[in-house]
Amino acid sequence: MFPTFTLRYARLPSRFFERFDPVPVPSPTLVAFNRPLAEELGFDLEAFDESLATELFSGNRLPEGVEPLAMAYAGHQFGNFVPRLGDGRAVLLGEVTDRKGRVRDIQLKGGGRTPFSRGGDGRAPLGPVLREYLVSEAMHAMGIPATRALAAVTTGERVMRRVPEPGAVLTRVAASHIRVGTFQYFAARGDVDGLRALADHVMERHYPELADTEHLNRPEGERYLALLEAIQKRQARLIAKWMGVGFIHGVMNTDNMTVSGETIDFGPCAFMESYDPRTVFSSIDEGGRYAYGNQPGIGQWNLARLAETLLPLIDEDQEQAIARATQLLESYSAHFEAEKHWVMRAKLGLAREEEGDGELIDSLLEAMQTGRADFTLTFRQLSDVAASPESEPALLELFERPEVMQAWLGQWRERLTRESVGLDAIAARMRESNPRYIPRNHRVQEALEAADRGDFAPFETLRQILARPFDDQPGREEYSLPAAPTERVFRTFCGT
Repeated sequence: MFPTFTLRYARLPSRFFERFDPVPVPSPTLVAFNRPLAEELGFDLEAFDESLATELFSGNRLPEGVEPLAMAYAGHQFGNFVPRLGDGRAVLLGEVTDRKGRVRDIQLKGGGRTPFSRGGDGRAPLGPVLREYLVSEAMHAMGIPATRALAAVTTGERVMRRVPEPGAVLTRVAASHIRVGTFQYFAARGDVDGLRALADHVMERHYPELADTEHLNRPEGERYLALLEAIQKRQARLIAKWMGVGFIHGVMNTDNMTVSGETIDFGPCAFMESYDPRTVFSSIDEGGRYAYGNQPGIGQWNLARLAETLLPLIDEDQEQAIARATQLLESYSAHFEAEKHWVMRAKLGLAREEEGDGELIDSLLEAMQTGRADFTLTFRQLSDVAASPESEPALLELFERPEVMQAWLGQWRERLTRESVGLDAIAARMRESNPRYIPRNHRVQEALEAADRGDFAPFETLRQILARPFDDQPGREEYSLPAAPTERVFRTFCGT
């Protein structure tokens, strides 16, 4: 049933990981299976056997040819460096090559206490597993790079967090699970050979253009500086895409930032409703370090920590290495602003670039903050207004102070006159960039609470809706609406 596994990471030096077999669970039940993703990965779905799949996705049985392991990494957690973290409850089975020729990790999350668990139980509660399933798949459907959810299995046991909760295992798929913190693990030990092996592995896997003959003939330091630049550009693009849908990661520690440019770890994440860059949901982010508006700056901070690990590879002269890395990092803001403007221009229906577009974007966000307007609905209603001016009252109803939006609309309409296509085409283009449906916090919470009671119907309904975020879905309009005052979710929690 499973495709053929390869063991690229397992063939790296043994200090990169700890061998670890998943700990069996007492009574697994398959509650979600992502058939389109399985098809993409090369699964033999004609031979699909649910009982066998349940055993495999729970970790009770291992696919042929795997050598399970827990990956070693370190990381800055809320600014404080921890030199040894690692996979405390995740087990990398290996890699498969999908039908498009892409190498993908397959990992079990919640597979039991590993050598990196640091006293934890190594298990995962059902709620966070289903949250990650819903949000990661929604992100993918919105065109935002993210790890994927292949399956969710309940374990038949309860795990203790704030209260006892049903246990579960998530099967997660990623371009890789290598993080900034993976580099920090070797840097903290002064292991330059380990850093070089890791960097070369990352170039071969994620940035093959840096591993071609032309780059191999360049001085070594230039190759590793080019790697830092490539990772920086992907991260700037990723965070700009987050900002474009109001996504708040919630825990942007360096061990939660992949070098592949995918979103990873969806514990306390959430989507903003009323626009406010200070918005925080994570219960553990008491100081607002990872608030919505801080995410671009935190991305640069994390990249600076990555740059520190690469200094011995960039130049033997540390001062020279610092100068070269610093110069590169200073270009991050320009990369991010360019990516942000590309995302936001698309949301406003602007295909061509003009000098005043940045001010137009910023003034809209100011109007939304002043009017406490819902982020997602504002942009979606703008898509309707572009083609149909009579839709304007519905847009203005989203604002506590509609006059601030009315003033902005005149500027926007004047700007649209300089586009090369008509308003109907602009509106259609906008609908491809502005989702109608996002994983609204209260809807996710409803689905998780029902699942805790053994009712997975709300989860399945929400999963189907979020698979088509840009489509109008008649009869499901209520799922596009923000929470009523009594439904609002103010805090989200990690699953550890």
